[in-house]
Amino acid sequence: MTKAKDSQVLRQEVLGSRRLSNYLWATVTSVGGIGFLLAGLSSYLKVNLLFVSDATDLQFFPQGIALSFYGIAGCLVALYLWLTIAWDVGGGYNEFNKNTGTAKIARRGFPGKNRRVEIDIPLEDIQSVRAEIKEGLNPRRILYLRAKQRRDIPLTRVGEPLPLSTLENEGAELARFLGVPLEGL
Repeated sequence: MTKAKDSQVLRQEVLGSRRLSNYLWATVTSVGGIGFLLAGLSSYLKVNLLFVSDATDLQFFPQGIALSFYGIAGCLVALYLWLTIAWDVGGGYNEFNKNTGTAKIARRGFPGKNRRVEIDIPLEDIQSVRAEIKEGLNPRRILYLRAKQRRDIPLTRVGEPLPLSTLENEGAELARFLGVPLEGL
């Protein structure tokens, strides 16, 4: 999270789906899906469409059909990943403004009626900042905002867990700014 801070406003930018790992997986999936699709088409057309091997000797039924199916599936997954990156799903900001007395949590979603998700909370309703740390095979390190009569609201990015020191520093800074306790550490 990148931060902009003055004495009365704390703004934290939240990284969405435009992460290096997503670019890597979208590229790998695109190359793999196109490769399988071209191999399947090569077996059907009996014309080599690949640069690395010759798939014209494959029987279209069943190998070519299977390769074409995997190619189409891979291209659809790659398209989903590229669109998610282009729309920056999950990106947004957390803004805590003492001048207006509000906290605003804003995120981008998929196109449609609920493309922008914005939550406004009065600062006096904020009870605490909670850190959830779970180690193991699927680690989770997330900061939550605990407010009256609401579910806990996640403040950190989804996906790659934050380093423990970064989570502690961001949680402590936010709790100090808001004047509320930090739970879970």
